[in-house]
Amino acid sequence: MRKLLNTLYVTTPKSYLKLDGENIVILLDDDEKFRIPFVNVESIVCFGYMGASPALMGKCVDNRVSLSFLKPNGEFLARISGKTKGSVFLRKKQYLISDDEDFCLGFAKEIVAAKIYNSRVSVEKTIRDNRDKINVERLEKTSAKLKEAIKTVYLFNNKDELRGFEGVQAKQYFSAFDDMLLKQKDKFYFCERSKRPPLDNVNCLLSYLYTMLSFDITSALETVGLDPYVGFYHELRSGRASLAVDLIEELRSYMVDRFVISMINLKQISANDFTAKEGGAILMTDEGRRKTLKYWQERKKDIITHPFIKEKIEIGLIPYVQAQLLARFLRGDLNEYPPFLCK
Repeated sequence: MRKLLNTLYVTTPKSYLKLDGENIVILLDDDEKFRIPFVNVESIVCFGYMGASPALMGKCVDNRVSLSFLKPNGEFLARISGKTKGSVFLRKKQYLISDDEDFCLGFAKEIVAAKIYNSRVSVEKTIRDNRDKINVERLEKTSAKLKEAIKTVYLFNNKDELRGFEGVQAKQYFSAFDDMLLKQKDKFYFCERSKRPPLDNVNCLLSYLYTMLSFDITSALETVGLDPYVGFYHELRSGRASLAVDLIEELRSYMVDRFVISMINLKQISANDFTAKEGGAILMTDEGRRKTLKYWQERKKDIITHPFIKEKIEIGLIPYVQAQLLARFLRGDLNEYPPFLCK
């Protein structure tokens, strides 16, 4: 249980929420584990199936406190928000501003700059932690090029050119990815990014976990009342959660890439967890997915200090904090949207 930006996050799956006077009470196996005054909370996000008492749900509806339910893996289930909710006006602002080319270009620049910055931090971390095991000169050249690219981001005048530049920098970053893989090199090697389908074990892991992260971000946007399908950087496309695709860019390197590198280097996954199909496509076995999800959920429980709000949070809550910050920015409570910048 953790309160961030006036949102109560209930991350223990078997928790049950109830109302006791003017307090929200969290029960685990019928024992009280947490209590907070109702007046201190603007929204509640619950990761689990146990639910909440009708009294608490009624109190939330009457006081315009949104109550969101997600599966333990982060998949969005439902949100209770009452008759009139601020998210109506928030979404109206989102829809209007999505047609503002100047706003969208400025937002896109911040997202791409953060993506390149976080990619560079991952390269620098490998240099710092494994100097005796890697080609330091090659990684330092990559890091230097990414550093210069961050400045160049702000020179573009349209999103199409920016997207092309982002793709070039992604290739630059991934050119060093194989150097960050230190173990199991005969089975876990990386030449270039391949997506549909993934053509090697590493790309298979990356694609699978990018998908998992996109689900988390989509759920996070739903909980704050934003429409995940209306983005500012990526174009609208039927069935694509464009705003979630926007926000995933700043989080790919920190939340997924580092995790994949760690899984491989710690030998938490092996070549036996993958299978090759006709045509060269690589898929994970059921056991491989089980392992990956197990370690992914454990990783999301690790604690960091969020670089903007300066509070300790679980890594798995990063998408939810970023969604809240974006909502506050769109409401005018923040002067600008602060992308997640890792250390």
